[in-house]
Amino acid sequence: MFIGGKLLKLVALLVSVYICASSALHAADDQARQVLVDLVLAEDDAATQASLDKLGELGDEVIGQFVAAWRVGQVFVDEKNGGPVVLMQVGEGKYENLLTGASAAMSADAKIDRASRKLRKDLRRIVDLLDLKSPDYKKRIAAADKLGKTQNEEYLPELRELAAKQTDKKVKRAFDEAVAISELKNGNEDQLLSAVIELGELRSFGARDYIESVYQDAQQADEKNTSLIKSCETSLRLIDERQKMLDFASTLFRGLSTGSVLLLVAYGLAITFGQMGVINMAHGEFIAIGGYTVYLVQNFFIANYGVDSDVYGWYFAVSLPAAFIVSALAGALLEKGLIQFLYKRPLESLLATWAVSMVMQQAFRLKFGAANVSVSTPEWLSGSYDFFGVLMSYNRLSLIVFAILVVVVTRLLLSKTSWGLHVRATMQNRQMASSLGVPSARVNMLTFAFGSGLAGLAGAFLSQIGNVGPSMGQTYIVDSFMVVVVGGVGNLIGAAISSLGIGMIDQGLQPLLGPVMGKITVLFLIIIFLQFKPGGLFPARSRSLDD
Repeated sequence: MFIGGKLLKLVALLVSVYICASSALHAADDQARQVLVDLVLAEDDAATQASLDKLGELGDEVIGQFVAAWRVGQVFVDEKNGGPVVLMQVGEGKYENLLTGASAAMSADAKIDRASRKLRKDLRRIVDLLDLKSPDYKKRIAAADKLGKTQNEEYLPELRELAAKQTDKKVKRAFDEAVAISELKNGNEDQLLSAVIELGELRSFGARDYIESVYQDAQQADEKNTSLIKSCETSLRLIDERQKMLDFASTLFRGLSTGSVLLLVAYGLAITFGQMGVINMAHGEFIAIGGYTVYLVQNFFIANYGVDSDVYGWYFAVSLPAAFIVSALAGALLEKGLIQFLYKRPLESLLATWAVSMVMQQAFRLKFGAANVSVSTPEWLSGSYDFFGVLMSYNRLSLIVFAILVVVVTRLLLSKTSWGLHVRATMQNRQMASSLGVPSARVNMLTFAFGSGLAGLAGAFLSQIGNVGPSMGQTYIVDSFMVVVVGGVGNLIGAAISSLGIGMIDQGLQPLLGPVMGKITVLFLIIIFLQFKPGGLFPARSRSLDD
């Protein structure tokens, strides 16, 4: 009861905050509308200027909408129906009462109201500065960045004034940076020096070119300003050091995401190849099955709910279990129809699954066409998270988290369940396990199905960061075998470590050597590694290779 009471109080507090915030926004909107009406109906220059001064203090979006309409003759004054009423056109034949925002009809006697040239100029400046006062902090940051980089002296006083009023750290930084960039061109000698030092302390990437220009001018000046030159050199060095650190962090993130892709792709292969000893060359096609399952689920949601519906955004959440189930069923069918006859015959299993791979690719082409199909990213996976300057896309972040989840769940299944015990017993000695009552045939089918299902999950996530096509899985089949061999055949933890390691090395070398040479270098390093550790990071100690 005590916890329930506290929860109710918390909910009530949140509702109250929401109501207060909504009331404040409506009040600001009403105030802006009233000032705009006063501006249109102003009878002299004093009234006009008073309205302009009030607008300059507001940041409501309706101001920008009104000014855009006023410029093109879509503002009217209607003297009828208890007028004068100011109307704004909001669509073809549609009007709203500017004061109330409600839809309104316009009489035949309504007249177009046009602003003078001077008034349009004043309004343009107000609109340019409008987003600096927006309640949305992202708009304030974007507006400050835009206006600061124009280095227009006209905006500098406003930027200085508003910078002192900001309380949010990110917004405050953006305004200070905008002021300093503008002062690089418009400030006096002391302000210029101070701006260079401040931008260096802020590690402002956007200001680097401006500081470089100041540095070049200072070096070419007849009377060299030694302190300014040294300050520019220091600021440029600080900015470059920060850029290198962020580049390293970005490379690390890309390496983790690439390693997570390899982990998801290779984990299924580590099950079928490492645990069962089956060389499955059709593993890539199970990846494609997962990708095409996402495509079909997406089309189902589009056909039944529409792209604009809230339900459509959750199609990918439904696709994940669907991709696993469909791929697992296909894997079970392949195991029962072909693989069960090829255990202990690695060459035959390799050739047979390679043939199955060709057949499945052709089936995909006949069903879906040879071209890649389009799979959209749901809104909740779109965009990026800014982590101290490192942009991390949500789809790759979710991929990393999901890869970790797959490792944990697989580990628990193999170590904490009777099925996992049966898998390990069958891997160590198939005949002995069978003689002790382990249903080896069923264990083999479920193990192969589980590995195929993991490949389907990999395909589902790859649909969000790559293309879905008949041969999408073939891109990863060689890398998958490399991951399994380097990690140690039959060792899932080794596969996880090797996938992340290979992914980070690959992403670290690509900026230096290029994509092709980077890939070749990774292969070369793997070959050298296997010369010293042919069993991989964690060599297999079971007797499965002797079965």
